[in-house]
Amino acid sequence: MTSNVDSSAIFDYVILGAGPAGLQLGYFMEQSQKNYLILDKNDKAGSFFKQFPRHRKLISINKRYTGSDDPELGLKMDWNSLLSDDPNLLFTRYSERYFPHADDYERYLNDYANRFHLNIQYNQNVTHITKEKYFILTTTTGQTWSCRRLIVATGVSLMNKPEFPGSDLIDYYDTVSMDPTLFINKRVFIIGKGNSAFETADHLMETAAVIHVSGEKSIKMSWQTRFVGHLRAVNNNFLDSYQLKSQNAVLDGKVVSIRKENNTFYVTFDFARANDPCVELEYDYVIACTGFRFDDSLFDKKTCPIALAINDRFPKQNACWESVSTPDLYFAGTLTQMRDFKTSTSSVVHGFRYGVRSLIHILNKRYHATPLPQTAYSKDVVALVEHITKRATHTSSLWQQYGVLGDVVFVEKNGFTVLEDLPISYIREVLADEFSKHYFILSLEYGSISLVDPFDVSVSRPAQNDPVNAHEGYYLHPILRYYQQGQLVAEHHGAENLNNKWDSDLSHQKPMQAFIKHCLGI
Repeated sequence: MTSNVDSSAIFDYVILGAGPAGLQLGYFMEQSQKNYLILDKNDKAGSFFKQFPRHRKLISINKRYTGSDDPELGLKMDWNSLLSDDPNLLFTRYSERYFPHADDYERYLNDYANRFHLNIQYNQNVTHITKEKYFILTTTTGQTWSCRRLIVATGVSLMNKPEFPGSDLIDYYDTVSMDPTLFINKRVFIIGKGNSAFETADHLMETAAVIHVSGEKSIKMSWQTRFVGHLRAVNNNFLDSYQLKSQNAVLDGKVVSIRKENNTFYVTFDFARANDPCVELEYDYVIACTGFRFDDSLFDKKTCPIALAINDRFPKQNACWESVSTPDLYFAGTLTQMRDFKTSTSSVVHGFRYGVRSLIHILNKRYHATPLPQTAYSKDVVALVEHITKRATHTSSLWQQYGVLGDVVFVEKNGFTVLEDLPISYIREVLADEFSKHYFILSLEYGSISLVDPFDVSVSRPAQNDPVNAHEGYYLHPILRYYQQGQLVAEHHGAENLNNKWDSDLSHQKPMQAFIKHCLGI
């Protein structure tokens, strides 16, 4: 932390927010000696975790033991650590719990910020942002900071409040009391069907008389959709209490209105099922757990407007995570989930830490004339496939950012040029025009989820290490796609493997060699 910073200076980069994404950005900025500053409104890093999750148990896993000393395997199983060159700065050293306490994560983030001497100014509550020649950030004290490029890493900081008559009468996830004794023998109605809703219901099950969890859409379990933001098993005890007749229930439908008389809430509820009428239900408490959204109120609507997406919950971004409405304004961290909403992992640390690293490379190329890291290979398909299958098997970035980040192999006259860990959309929309429209992209992806129950033994699936039927696989596996003139021509699926090793000679390397040779006509 820097105590004396010249606020009249014009920084190349200002990073707004000293949470996990802001710190990860700061680390890479520090490593490359950039002229940057991190601003945060609180007095320490990671202050979000001082309040959230409300019930203090993280649902990001802390798997300390993998049976291997391979650091990439460690990061595949470690959902909390930030990237660095210091093995002591892994979160697995901070807690023994599989689902750790939020206080431990706040402590870890502050140690990370201090260890790498990140250039942070705390207690800087930015209230207004304009753009003239530079971005100008004004704080509550009237102090201003200026920068050429602004990166917003504040996360989704506002409650996503539902709109219906009486919504102002109820409690919300971010402020409701955590004291379960207040709910003894009470009837509780919870709006929302995500992790915060079920986390809250689970917290109250020992004291409340009746709990109803409600929402218009069906519950989605993360073990089936593969999206970690859907309902996690650690929060689904409530479903047992519902199906096994313990006075709790899940209601499918929407709240029409709420009124309050003599400390009783009357909820008019429209059931989703056609044969159920609209009814009025009585409760002692109503709690909305309906998620969060981005706060765009800081930005001047004329000089740096923010186009929004997904029910106005997130800033709309291009393939470089840059605002589509204001040039040189970028986003990092959970805000980048707008690009892979509910399909991959940009909403969580173990995903966006790699997105931040990719963003740094993109910024270096665009503003500092630094070429993207790349490796040239001769036109030796066997050596290329050995490299590709090793990457697919060992790298943590493609594993964590499945379907989002990829490695690209540009086919050139005298060989191949390989670039790693870039957004697939960036490769296709930006990079291909600069290199060649003749290329392969490697990614790790799941097969089609459709309505398949992954635990249903009657559902057929390809045998382990079966290259012939690999395209029918459901679990995570490598996919190599071939493009000509920007158009997808062919794709090759690597066979599923129980140990996630996709580098065997017969099952993986030789089939991929044959695919590449066929695509290139050699």
